[in-house]
Amino acid sequence: MLQGKKILLGVSGSIAAYKAATIVRLLVKEGADVKVVMTPSACDFITPLTLATLSKNEVPVTISDNSSWNNHVMLGRWADVMLIAPASANTLAKMAMGICDNLLMATYLSATCPVLFAPAMDEDMWHHPATRANVQKLLSYGHQQLPVEKGELASGLFGEGRMAEPENIITFLRQYFSAHQPLKGKKALVTAGPTQEPLDPVRYISNHSSGKMGIAIADALAAAGAEVTLVLGPTHLSAKHPGVHTLRVVTAADMYHRSADHFNTSNVVVMAAAVADYRPKQVADIKIKKGAGDALTLELEKTTDILRTLGAQRPAGQVLVGFSLETNNEKEYALKKLHEKNLDLVVMNSLNDAGAGFNHDTNKVTLFDRQGTTTELPLKSKQEVAEDIVKAITTLIGQQ
Repeated sequence: MLQGKKILLGVSGSIAAYKAATIVRLLVKEGADVKVVMTPSACDFITPLTLATLSKNEVPVTISDNSSWNNHVMLGRWADVMLIAPASANTLAKMAMGICDNLLMATYLSATCPVLFAPAMDEDMWHHPATRANVQKLLSYGHQQLPVEKGELASGLFGEGRMAEPENIITFLRQYFSAHQPLKGKKALVTAGPTQEPLDPVRYISNHSSGKMGIAIADALAAAGAEVTLVLGPTHLSAKHPGVHTLRVVTAADMYHRSADHFNTSNVVVMAAAVADYRPKQVADIKIKKGAGDALTLELEKTTDILRTLGAQRPAGQVLVGFSLETNNEKEYALKKLHEKNLDLVVMNSLNDAGAGFNHDTNKVTLFDRQGTTTELPLKSKQEVAEDIVKAITTLIGQQ
């Protein structure tokens, strides 16, 4: 459930900070990507080096250090969830009031992701009206509180106020992400990457597609709870999410047959592959030798238009998404594909946009749906673009 999730752990100055090491270790064991931000007082209880070693990411404590500026804005935008554990009474009060006097608070105020907090303090502090009011204010912000536990406290007393045990925090996170999987129970088919159409045993016709965009969509669909089949053309890349089942293919014909096998049973289909439009009519059995002339003539024939062929027979209730990568008249061609190929959504990008297209880690796309809605997205990482596409797919499913 936590595989591939980006967890930003905020550690404040509480004796329970020593448990942050176990939280990080368990999150990493679950496959999560973990970054940690600490307050200066938290360093009195556990060292940044310990958490950096366990998380395999540098742990910043101050806004700036001797060598760099720690970008709290990007940290707040990076995470799927920000978890503040332990959240001391002091930190809860600062969160409620919006006080920004350390890196953790600057990151919290910059966070665009959901925020969870695990309080940790003595019982009298936990039940004080000021603390109760601060917690209620944080809940009104849409944050979620992990339940405090009852037991022996640092003061030597026995009562409420203990931070939730690390194992219970992991369980809470699993349940949180499970409840936020809108595509749970759905099957998805994704095509990605190029195809290679052989000329002879040595050479082939292909394109510059890396498969990055389609793989990111497969991972995002799996993170949203879908059972994903990825039909992937020749590339050294692979999906990261364990919920993605990958079928590797080479030619357009291979991709068509593999896709057809899963098409009718898929609730969501995203055709992101850069499939060859033509292939050699004759494939030589031996290497084609350089002739006496200056030119070589090849006769090509059309490959199967996978999107058009399968789109014509799509089952009721299926959401079908196609891609349109153009160098000119981009919108005209994208809308034409949307209607001619029976799509619910077409994702348009242009090779004229800097940072978009093949082999980049970023993309800039515009979404057109059958209802006439146009959504222009700025240049983002392909992972972020994939998440936006999955949100659009989820909306389309909800409209059926």
